[in-house]
Amino acid sequence: MPLNLPDRLPAIELLKEENIFVIDSSRATQQDIRPLRIVILNLMPLKITTETDLIRLLSNTPLQLEICFMKISSHTSKNTPVEHMQAFYTDFAEMRDQKFDGMIITGAPVEKMEFEEVTYWKEIQEIFDWARTHVTSTLYICWAAQAGLYHHYGVPKYPLNEKMFGVFEHTMTDPYQAIFRGFDDVFYVPHSRHTEIRSEDIHKVPQLTILSESEEAGVYMVMARAGREFFVTGHSEYSPLTLDAEYRRDRAKGLSINVPKNYYRNNDPDQGSLVRWRSHANLLFTNWLNYFVYQETPYNIEEIQ
Repeated sequence: MPLNLPDRLPAIELLKEENIFVIDSSRATQQDIRPLRIVILNLMPLKITTETDLIRLLSNTPLQLEICFMKISSHTSKNTPVEHMQAFYTDFAEMRDQKFDGMIITGAPVEKMEFEEVTYWKEIQEIFDWARTHVTSTLYICWAAQAGLYHHYGVPKYPLNEKMFGVFEHTMTDPYQAIFRGFDDVFYVPHSRHTEIRSEDIHKVPQLTILSESEEAGVYMVMARAGREFFVTGHSEYSPLTLDAEYRRDRAKGLSINVPKNYYRNNDPDQGSLVRWRSHANLLFTNWLNYFVYQETPYNIEEIQ
């Protein structure tokens, strides 16, 4: 089954060119199925890119999904056209009475700041609390994962001496968890961050379970509330060229940036990327949708609590 996306969303045509099956709202209304309602709080600056990356992965499921985009009212995006935001995004204040089967909260370019220094921190906290009673399962990514762990459980973040940048090997602490169905013993995930959370802090919180770690990149996935919350520190949603774009952008700005590890063929930017996280990424999102959203959410969405 395809995804039900807002009419004219740019990602629709971009993904059709990749032979990914999506439909718009007009066609979806002709199908007598209750789709899963998924809301995405997109905090990334290049919103159209992030939308496309996430939709690419969400499309790899037999379930029909209705995708909505949320924005915070206390921040105005500087890198996405106002017309796009007005057409496809809705303020949290206008969505607070709605309920959703699943929610994805992305990273944000504010990780070097203390959480309380982020201009929209109070609104983010309100959204985090709202999700617990209005969403069946929430997937927190990168900065959102750190912010969610800090807000809900008091887990701190720490600055890194240098950016965690590249594609790293990961293993599972419990391979029999449903989120890992179909995973290999070792899998790869891109990371791009300046801060980290530490396992010793997570082990102090009995409500948290570390599901996956990397010897080099550290804690990757943490679960809480029996899968109603997942905190993922990496970027499995990244396209093949995302790390390359980040690397070349920072080089052009004259910033000190290392070549992303384990990313380019023969570690040479001129030879292009070696993609080895796509299968993991598809399984991660498919398993989350199936086992922690579809299998757990009530048919009457208003019964979510």
